Amino acid sequence: MIFSSSTNSVPEVAKVPKHVAIIMDGNGRWATKRFMPRVAGHVKGVEAVRGIVEACASRGIEYLTLFAFSSENWRRPEEEVSLLMRLFVTALEREVAKMHANNIRLKVVGDLSRFDAKLQEMIAGAERKTANNTRLTVTICANYGGRWDVMQAIGKMVQEHPGASDFSEEQLSPHLALAYAPEPDLFIRTGGEQRISNFLLWQLAYTEFFFCDTFWPDFDGAALDHAIASYQQRERRFGRTSAQVLKSGEN
Repeated sequence: MIFSSSTNSVPEVAKVPKHVAIIMDGNGRWATKRFMPRVAGHVKGVEAVRGIVEACASRGIEYLTLFAFSSENWRRPEEEVSLLMRLFVTALEREVAKMHANNIRLKVVGDLSRFDAKLQEMIAGAERKTANNTRLTVTICANYGGRWDVMQAIGKMVQEHPGASDFSEEQLSPHLALAYAPEPDLFIRTGGEQRISNFLLWQLAYTEFFFCDTFWPDFDGAALDHAIASYQQRERRFGRTSAQVLKSGEN
């Protein structure tokens, strides 16, 4: 399915967001606050992912995109990066069968070439296993950056249209990492920071933002409901006037 861009047409607006994107921030600070090593926060964060996947599925959300590891996270201490990679492998080993049993599709996007061969094969196998599932699509952004996404899409677009000197958004969009999903309706960042940190720079053009102080390990179904309730109070105009939105019957 090809989804239209919010800058070219007005997307369908529903009470329950079709696509939720989350920066899962605050694992390390959650642990430090409890005088625990940062690793404990990351382990607890994986448990929170499981809960939010279940919550999204039960609420009728169709796409959930999670920022797990940015292209800038390689700057973290080597020991922490190594731990995150091990957690990724463990999560794939433990969760993929459950996701498949619950009709959930898994996608992993980003520059995966930097991961070791075992992890790359595990990712490919998980995507193959869940490819035909339809209840919820969970996308894990790993070694992902919004600028990387746009640049790799431009490269593919130029290759597809050799010799062209003028390009359109419609020509670029199919090459973006999340071309299989509609643009996010709701973006959530936990942990108190209020920035998007190179996440989905293209896709968040008309997304509603929700920032909260809750550290990711404590973000649960109730916290998700609070974010959705905030989203439901927004008037999504997409460049139109309030009168036009009222006349259309949206919101």
